[in-house]
Amino acid sequence: MSKVVPCLWFNGDAEEAANFYVSLVPNSEITHVQRNVTDSPSGKEGSVLVVEFTVAGQPLVALNGGMKMEYTHALSLMIHCDDQAQLDSVWNAFLAHGGKEQQCGWLNDRYGVSWQVVPKVMFEFLSSPDRAAAGRAMQAMMKMVKLDVESLRRAFEGRSAA
Repeated sequence: MSKVVPCLWFNGDAEEAANFYVSLVPNSEITHVQRNVTDSPSGKEGSVLVVEFTVAGQPLVALNGGMKMEYTHALSLMIHCDDQAQLDSVWNAFLAHGGKEQQCGWLNDRYGVSWQVVPKVMFEFLSSPDRAAAGRAMQAMMKMVKLDVESLRRAFEGRSAA
């Protein structure tokens, strides 16, 4: 069990949100649903209190806290995608279910949670010892909404857009 597990606050839709999140990427599942043992500010006895789940193996908790809370960009969840096809699939799933695009690979889901949908190769580009190449990749990313692996690769390699 991980010692640090992000807990997301919801107002009655924790189970719905967790089910949506686990549908996004492989190696994701609901691991436990805890129901209220008595009436409380989070709901009636028997209603869902906490949902433990994993997204791509990362443990998370969804809590029905009993009131609406607003999320900010100060905390986001990042999904490292293997390739453009996976990135497109995850990105499009968020948007199809009420998500809103931001910039640089960020979006907000329909619950307001901030997500970064990023190709794994981006971290290779940014950590390259070739600082000029890394800078070109960073500049290309800053102009994008959804990240495009091939465009990032062309920028990193110093090739102009096709």
